[in-house]
Amino acid sequence: MTSPSPESTPVKSVSPTPLRCMTGALIAGSLALVMYRLTMAIVSTYDKPIAFNNPLAARLAGLVRTMIVGVSTLGTMVFGIVALGLVALALQLLIQRFTKPQDATPD
Repeated sequence: MTSPSPESTPVKSVSPTPLRCMTGALIAGSLALVMYRLTMAIVSTYDKPIAFNNPLAARLAGLVRTMIVGVSTLGTMVFGIVALGLVALALQLLIQRFTKPQDATPD
């Protein structure tokens, strides 16, 4: 059984519209807000000091805490930047729509 080659599957190209951009920005912004709240919950949970007798265990626990907070913060920032980029794209499309010269049709 052979898998279809990438050339055989047609891809439908959809041009961006301001409405699509704002819808995507709303979705990405809401995900960024959810991720931000999750990050703050994680930070408040890990706010307690690490109490281990073994220094290696304390360092590993600190490393794991830092990695978890870092990944959560990275996800928050990615969704936030995507939302801002989509809003900027929607504004650019609106500006292009209003400043584009109208095609004059001869009579």
